Amino acid sequence: MARESTGRHAFLVGSGILISRIVGLARQRVFSHYFGQLDEADAFYAAFRVPNFLQNLFGEGVLSASFIPVYARLLAQGDEEESGRVAGAVGAILALATSVMVLAGVLLTPYLIWIIAPGFQGPKRELTIQLVRILFPGAGLLVFSAWSLGILNSHRKFFLSYTAPVIWNVAMIATMVAFRRKDLTTLAVYLAWGSVVGSALQFFVQLPTVLRLTRKLRLRLDTAAANVREVLRNFAPVFVSRGVVQISAYVDQVIASKLGEGAVAALTNAQSIYTLPVSLFGMAVSAAELPAMSSALGTETEIAARLRQRLNAGLRQIAFFIVPSAMAFFALGDVVAAGLYQSGRFTAENAVYVWGIIAGSAVGLLASTLGRLYASTYYALRDTRTPLRYASLRVALTVGLGYLCALPLPRWLGIDPHWGAAGLTASAGAAGWVEFTLLRRTLNARIGATGVAATLIVKLWGSAAVGAAVAWGIKLAIAGADPVSRAIFVLVPYGLIYFAVTYVLKVEECGALFGKLTRALR
Repeated sequence: MARESTGRHAFLVGSGILISRIVGLARQRVFSHYFGQLDEADAFYAAFRVPNFLQNLFGEGVLSASFIPVYARLLAQGDEEESGRVAGAVGAILALATSVMVLAGVLLTPYLIWIIAPGFQGPKRELTIQLVRILFPGAGLLVFSAWSLGILNSHRKFFLSYTAPVIWNVAMIATMVAFRRKDLTTLAVYLAWGSVVGSALQFFVQLPTVLRLTRKLRLRLDTAAANVREVLRNFAPVFVSRGVVQISAYVDQVIASKLGEGAVAALTNAQSIYTLPVSLFGMAVSAAELPAMSSALGTETEIAARLRQRLNAGLRQIAFFIVPSAMAFFALGDVVAAGLYQSGRFTAENAVYVWGIIAGSAVGLLASTLGRLYASTYYALRDTRTPLRYASLRVALTVGLGYLCALPLPRWLGIDPHWGAAGLTASAGAAGWVEFTLLRRTLNARIGATGVAATLIVKLWGSAAVGAAVAWGIKLAIAGADPVSRAIFVLVPYGLIYFAVTYVLKVEECGALFGKLTRALR
């Protein structure tokens, strides 16, 4: 019954993320239509990444690792008074910390730009500075959205927390459409203000439900309580872990800023594509499992057995969907990118460039997604330091390999330096496999054998290869079709063939999926 409940929760998370990401992709398509991969697009994406550092440091990932395990355990024990105290204390601490960070960020923006995008010069650099100063307060509001998400997820209210970003994306789309006749520099400034308004709406749409669920909530800087101190102890290593991951992202942006016009925008567009399956499947399963794992009670042996069962089932679910996603990125990435973005100033050549970047991401897509669930298992065990060590190693590898693959390697091979952006994602994928291997090995020594069976992996990759071969033939046959129609006629058969072959091969997850669809139709 617990397994079925968690499956339903994962479905709610996945549905919420899917709706949010669809609207997010619509927002990026509108953005690409107006901005293409020009300097103004580079400036906006670079500017948004700077305050996004604040959101990622204090946001969902950190709170999921430090706050949810403690808060969910108190809810499982029925201690409403203490859970309200912990939630209020964490909210107050976040309010103080983000206020200081926002103020410092606004004042120090010119220096941040020299660090983050040293390749930007002249008007492009000045526009980036202006946009960062506008966007910083919005990032602070998104931190409180992550706090709300932590509370809602612990109460198993998954759908609202993961659909709330829809309103942020809608605000940005509405801004671009309303001011589309402005020059690109002015439109970028208006869009930044639209993002701030959307951030506020995203937080306030969740707030009424949060207040209803936390009747004992008290926003006070209470750091004396044992459970609050536990959250803070867990927070520190995860904060550092997210920090080093962000350093990796910023290094990628620094390198991309040296690869010429459009490289930063192309890298951002590609990230929106290759993080979609990670969010839909990896995050959905991990977000649903973390509160359930954290609420497990019993002896150490009993807890280990429950975690092992949940982890193995979750890993199989993730692999079933991530393997065909990786194959599609590698073989059909041009079709995906063109179908999503090709419009207005975003050309077919831009789509091919994005394909190269998402093909590189396919190298480590499975490892990075499975690694999310392994990290959540560590967090459920109140161990935040082990994932930190391995994340730090991954970042070090990513930075070193990324530099080599993005800058010297294209020169050595005699290819256009622009294609160094693909080296960034491929090197990150290789480092992701190292991190995943270490996470799995250490956890297996702690709770017993976990992982996805090799026979299942072979079946999944084989099924995806059959689908990709047929889809490639269709792609060549309808080369002259418009991008959206081509994407439909290529990707839909690809997906159907993958599901059909896995069904014939008696893959358990495929049978379960068809069973659920049959029951739903009935």
